[in-house]
Amino acid sequence: MTPERDPNPSPSSRLRATGGHPDVVVAWSDPGCPWASLALHTLRTTAAESGRDLLIDHRAFPLELFNRQPTPKHIVDAEVVMLGAHFPELGWRLWNAPAWEYPSTVLPAIEAVQAAKAPEVGGLRGSDQLDAALRRAFYTEHRCIAVHSVILDLAADCPDVDAAALEAALARGAGRREVYEQWHEAQGPDIQGSPHFFAAGGYSAHNPGPTYVFTGDLYDGGLPRLDAYDAGWATALLDSLDSLAD
Repeated sequence: MTPERDPNPSPSSRLRATGGHPDVVVAWSDPGCPWASLALHTLRTTAAESGRDLLIDHRAFPLELFNRQPTPKHIVDAEVVMLGAHFPELGWRLWNAPAWEYPSTVLPAIEAVQAAKAPEVGGLRGSDQLDAALRRAFYTEHRCIAVHSVILDLAADCPDVDAAALEAALARGAGRREVYEQWHEAQGPDIQGSPHFFAAGGYSAHNPGPTYVFTGDLYDGGLPRLDAYDAGWATALLDSLDSLAD
């Protein structure tokens, strides 16, 4: 479902993607992408276990805009089963809420994460907390993250998000322009897909960790097969940021 990209983005574009901040990881992704959700879980867990203070700047790679359709549920289901079986600590389950509650769009959730980056709403820390809460709500709790009230309820439980400020910001349309600007930027050769991570020092990795294949056309009975997963990519990334700070 991810458009093909030039595998060798230019150093100048990488610098633009990170904003030049040595302590921030830039993550391009879609919350409806299981691969991205696994990668972010790996990065956050690794940072927490090592006592590192991690800041993530979320950027939108909206698959439904790229593909001109909602991300197909049968593809998400296949990846949830595969990844959930390999990593039970994720707590992922096949959707068991009513079918009509399954989100046909995740754009409102993506917009909320962008709106939450405003300092008066939550900044990068609050935005990342909201992103994590939205992914947990979708994959584990089976809540419709397209619904405004669900997004605000999740925001209220994020310690660094001012839910009232987020509600006011969304009412003004905050986040939507950023999503479309980032979508247009991601159509260039530098952003490979969801997820793609950038950091200072030239770090760039598209969907780091897994070795996988598709057994066939996903629209004709094909399935994803995970052959291996190397979580060491997250440690290597965090170590590289530490070395730059020294």
